Amino acid sequence: MARQEDKIIGRRLKSSYISTVVSITLVLFVLGLLGLIILHAQKLSEHVRESIAVSVFIDNEASQSDIETLQESINNMSGVNESRYISRDEAAEDLMQELGEDFIDFLGYNPLSASIMIRLQASYANPDSMMIIEEKLGGFGMITDIDYQQSLVHLVHENVRRIGVGLLAFSVLLLIIAFALINNTIRLSVFSKRFLIKSMQLVGATQGFIRRPFILRGMIQGVIGALITILLLSLSLYAGQRQIPELTMFYDTNRLLILFAGVLMLGVLISWISTYFAVRKYLKIKTDFLYYY
Repeated sequence: MARQEDKIIGRRLKSSYISTVVSITLVLFVLGLLGLIILHAQKLSEHVRESIAVSVFIDNEASQSDIETLQESINNMSGVNESRYISRDEAAEDLMQELGEDFIDFLGYNPLSASIMIRLQASYANPDSMMIIEEKLGGFGMITDIDYQQSLVHLVHENVRRIGVGLLAFSVLLLIIAFALINNTIRLSVFSKRFLIKSMQLVGATQGFIRRPFILRGMIQGVIGALITILLLSLSLYAGQRQIPELTMFYDTNRLLILFAGVLMLGVLISWISTYFAVRKYLKIKTDFLYYY
């Protein structure tokens, strides 16, 4: 009879342990998916901003050595990601491909100027930084004109800002919900052992001695749940890249490792905090109230 009761208790403990780990895993998985969305959205915004080109047109009287010196100066400017020199002949060839006809034969000369196409770093592709860069470029005498899509810069900047604020607010809300769900799951798990906690306290065990195994087990559950979550996120990312190959363009190993480390730390931290306060509650509660809480 005693063996049968031990088996029943053992099954219940295993069931409670597994259900806690599953709950932690599911909540962390939802948070991890949101993290993946934020990472890819950030990489996409950086890709779009770095794709904005600034065309610097050069005086036709400038020598090749002066142009090379100018390009080197531009490359040394803060915020410049890369630059490419486009000669008059290359500009004419590109325009003829777009128009589908030879306009030089019609005009009798090449009216286009040589230029340097500049691509900026993502953090500099905003209206304020673009104005500063435009002022610096204006200081070079051989530059005749500076052209870029100002409306596109403003549009991208505003949309990135709005999406960033929305994702941040949603992340905070989801984090609060995740903490509440994991906290309730762990509290229910500790609730089933409230009599054991009080019995240990009555025989003279200190609060630290009673609390230690519960916190350790809670942290282990958090680690297991986080590791399962990381595995599920990796599989989800792999499946997504198989379905949408373009996602590999936004793959960033360092940021992905930071996300996985954050999921692991979050699982351990929430489990530790929830277990600590749940055990603390039953350490302070009076014996007569154990049947009510």
